Amino acid sequence: MGGILILTALTVSCLIFDPMDLRKGLALFLALGHGVIGFLDDSIKAIKHRNLGLTAKQKLAGQFVMAAIFCYILDAFLHFPTTLWIPFTSITVDLGMFYYLFVFVMIVGTSNAVNLTDGLDGLAAGSCAITSVAYVVIAVALGYTHFAIFGTALTGACLGFLFYNQHPAKMFMGDTGSLALGGALAAMAILTKTELLLILAGGLYVIEALSVIIQVISFKTRGVRVFKMSPIHHHFELSGWSEVKVVTVFWSFSALMAILSIIVVLVCK
Repeated sequence: MGGILILTALTVSCLIFDPMDLRKGLALFLALGHGVIGFLDDSIKAIKHRNLGLTAKQKLAGQFVMAAIFCYILDAFLHFPTTLWIPFTSITVDLGMFYYLFVFVMIVGTSNAVNLTDGLDGLAAGSCAITSVAYVVIAVALGYTHFAIFGTALTGACLGFLFYNQHPAKMFMGDTGSLALGGALAAMAILTKTELLLILAGGLYVIEALSVIIQVISFKTRGVRVFKMSPIHHHFELSGWSEVKVVTVFWSFSALMAILSIIVVLVCK
């Protein structure tokens, strides 16, 4: 449950710097809400000394509640536009009420994808620090200067935790941290109106999630495993890569995706 430290640092930083900013408070709510879900999951595992905590349905129910409250605040208090920017273009599409369905899927998908990425020492903390730096730059570039504080606080919290989580890890974030980080990244993408850009900026999490989906579908339909083990970071481990090499290469990929996403915003938005 080392994610408690990440959330504590994030919360304190947000309360010290511009505590009345609604966007920042909404992003913090989504991160803390997912942290609570993860905390319950980790607590059950610790108390009952088993690998299974909350059931998949219970986790999804909690994530849906968080997403529903988030969407309500977007509409009722921020009067949030229901438009969606298409990256690499100057085109925006108005989805109407379907926008909130998209936000639901985005929040649940991102939180679970980051949760899957948390499998090696420092992988999730380091990659999330990189992605959040990208969103700090994006937020400033698009004029959301106050909201950039949230991304800066998240980056600092991840880097501070990484001091204990680097190989060999002395502390693990658990679902408390990984679900919260996913919620935080989704919030940053939504609140800067760069929702679809998260597919690029968070490309690592997309690949990690897809590797699990592909593995499950292939095994259930053909009885064949595409990867030696999923998520994909374990495939590279079983292929002979050291844990440090896998993490370093995946961090480098995250950095490349972060740089590309910043360039896309600066050129096209």
